[in-house]
Amino acid sequence: MVIALIAILAALLLPALSSAQSQGRRAACINNLKQLGLSGQLYTADNDGKLAENLPQGQTTNSWVLGNLKYSSDATNDWIIRQSKFFPYASQLGSYRCPADSSQIRGIPRVRSYSMNGWMGSRYMENESKVNGFRTFVRESEIAMARPSSLWMLADEHELSIDDGFFLVTMDDSRPFASFPALRHSRGYSLNFADAHAEIYKLRDADLFLAGSATPQISPKSMDWQKLKAVTTLR
Repeated sequence: MVIALIAILAALLLPALSSAQSQGRRAACINNLKQLGLSGQLYTADNDGKLAENLPQGQTTNSWVLGNLKYSSDATNDWIIRQSKFFPYASQLGSYRCPADSSQIRGIPRVRSYSMNGWMGSRYMENESKVNGFRTFVRESEIAMARPSSLWMLADEHELSIDDGFFLVTMDDSRPFASFPALRHSRGYSLNFADAHAEIYKLRDADLFLAGSATPQISPKSMDWQKLKAVTTLR
């Protein structure tokens, strides 16, 4: 009788404990992104109003963070985080990794979960985009003239997609979710904004990502895709 009662209580408590753990990891991820957002602002203040540089792998050796997490030698290498432009302001290695990110290389956790909006930190997307009129942002003053609270800076990227620190968003819909977001927070991902606040975006089409494909087929009409585009850049 006692054993049966204990089993019933455990069955009732385990879902609550699991939910509490999930909420705790989500809160910690949001806090990480707030810290990194503040670090970006401090870096900009110390560098004459310039944002930390952000370019795809191979385009520069001076991006906000180095390395390509597709390579095992980089994926578990603390040095690439310590060389980040934000590290003098956010010097805890854990700040660069979502606490719900369980991805590992040879049993060692990856050092980073977050990537930066490709329209921030360089003119690369403005020069490469097939659709004219969308803005890139390389200075604080450019963001201030827009709406900092509605432009995202860093996002939690899916472990199948993450490579360099550059999150690609093609405003011409040529490659929806070429870089695709994580699903770690109840089928949602975290992202911060230029005013340093952070949010969780739920994915309505999460099943396409959960299928485990490295190249999920997302329609350009997807509400998830359109929602991210809406806070990526402006005309």
